[in-house]
Amino acid sequence: MSDEDQAPKSAGVSRRRLLGMGAAAAGAAAAGSLLNSPSATAAPATSAPAAATFPAAPAGSTLATTLQHATPGSGGYRHIVPGPGEPTLIRGDLLAGATPGSGTRTPLVAFGQLTDMHIVDAQSPARVEFLDRLNDPGSPLASSVPFSSAYRPWEMLTSHVAESMVQAINSLPGGPVTGNPIDFTISTGDNADNTQFNELRWHIDLLDGGKTIRPDSGSTAKWEGVGGKTDQDTAYWHPDGTPPGGSTDNYRATYGYPTVPGLLDSCRRPFNSTGLSMPWYSVFGNHDGLVQGTVPSLGVIGAIATGALKVTGLPTGIDIADLLARLGAGDATALQLLLTLGPAKLVTADHNRRLLGLKQTVAEHFNTSGTPVGHGYTQQNLTDGTAYYSFDKGPLHCIALDTVNRNGYSDGSITTKQLAWLTNQLMANSSRYLDTSGNWVTGSGQDKLIMIFSHHTVATMGNVIGLDRVDGTTVANLLLRFPNVVAWVNGHTHHNDVSPHARPAGAALGGGFWEINTAAHVDWPQQSRIVEVVNNGDGTLSIFGTIIEHAAPTGWPANPTTPLELAALSRELAVNDPQRDAETATRDGRRGTALDRNVELLIKAPFAV
Repeated sequence: MSDEDQAPKSAGVSRRRLLGMGAAAAGAAAAGSLLNSPSATAAPATSAPAAATFPAAPAGSTLATTLQHATPGSGGYRHIVPGPGEPTLIRGDLLAGATPGSGTRTPLVAFGQLTDMHIVDAQSPARVEFLDRLNDPGSPLASSVPFSSAYRPWEMLTSHVAESMVQAINSLPGGPVTGNPIDFTISTGDNADNTQFNELRWHIDLLDGGKTIRPDSGSTAKWEGVGGKTDQDTAYWHPDGTPPGGSTDNYRATYGYPTVPGLLDSCRRPFNSTGLSMPWYSVFGNHDGLVQGTVPSLGVIGAIATGALKVTGLPTGIDIADLLARLGAGDATALQLLLTLGPAKLVTADHNRRLLGLKQTVAEHFNTSGTPVGHGYTQQNLTDGTAYYSFDKGPLHCIALDTVNRNGYSDGSITTKQLAWLTNQLMANSSRYLDTSGNWVTGSGQDKLIMIFSHHTVATMGNVIGLDRVDGTTVANLLLRFPNVVAWVNGHTHHNDVSPHARPAGAALGGGFWEINTAAHVDWPQQSRIVEVVNNGDGTLSIFGTIIEHAAPTGWPANPTTPLELAALSRELAVNDPQRDAETATRDGRRGTALDRNVELLIKAPFAV
């Protein structure tokens, strides 16, 4: 199940103009032009030398070229085609009335954001692929299903997409805008799909590199998931073609999906992982901590995951709508019923499918060949059973939140204990901030630029089921009291979306922070983002966000076998998700608008950086 239950809303833009030198950016405004809105504490530029030419290294990013879908053909099926690059759009939403200025631009930090990789064990008995048909176009239950994408025809290829994205990040000569080295990469949750040990290990080993990845479970001699050579259920894609005595599946008959003989063997073959060439960090997401991203792993669910019986169809004689409502509310007993009552088949039991608790997930990050050991998680996290932490990178203080509500439900929140910890982190890295009445407080903290990382967005942190939970609005209001907070980077929605969070009218300083939300690897458009922070030398900062495609080629051969060939097939199948067409045309199936992709986000410098 994916988490795009609540589509993000793009905020209006008060001022923007083109910047960039990609294929579509000829004639764009000079990159050295800035918005000039000095803060009270920022030192003015003493001279105005020629600004650096940005982007310095657009190759390999969507500044240079994009991937788009062609005109629909049979059944509405779309192929992927190359398109022109997209320039960076300046967004001055938080600096209303600013005028262009000149200063010496200094790159401060650059990092990559991966998110919603959803590394899937596509053969696991703990999956509920049979529910996904209820979200298909025309389904009478579609409006009552509390989630989507319980099954994706391409989900057996998620490890290959991750490998392709790692290669794309590594191939960049530096940040696409500044050209400076990329300091780290952070994966903002839903790293695994179903809180399983094998999925988490694939994720860690893919990012570490130098490991043999075999994206297979149960029997290594045959495919044991849905859609196999003898599976008669037409609700699943059958890449090998129609089973003997069966009917053509709905994906091929209605939506133009191809036949790819041998795919269910090719996708399970081992390959060597490349690994990121830089330190990487991990953030906890709801699919990392909850079964199907929705319910706690209670009762017999764990035994089902490692067992030898896989339910493949809807149960009969029970109230499906009631079960769905209970499942959406995080009721583990509803999931147990769904995983035991429907038609099933025998599969090979596998202990590596075991479901992990939070401490086990955190502990596994210490079994690594990458850096840093723990990938952000600390021994204190292991002791306390928590998954929030912080680290510094140059002038940037990074705070990773755990927004998963382990009581259940896909959306999130944080605990009051974590809110207190967050408040202390903000105070320790700020020399001044606003109290709850809007008055300045002078503190003892050492000034750092502060960036928040989490899985959930502000808008999807409304799940306060249980005791002592705090919603996203409360957290955002806290952050707005601290001018050193410049951005909040997250995932969960599977959309590209960039939104300003402004301080209330009349508040000291004005301004606010930017929320940067990036699309998933598991769904179209299968993209990541490079974020670069630049000191403009005139009292402002620029936060550049540049979209990255994974390294797979535009098309795929008749018999794809390599990780990149399989990743290319995954991308094409993903853009042809029939449920995707319910997305509004203006958002192009989760790509977002141009103002959500390649952007320069301006913000007042909170102190002399």
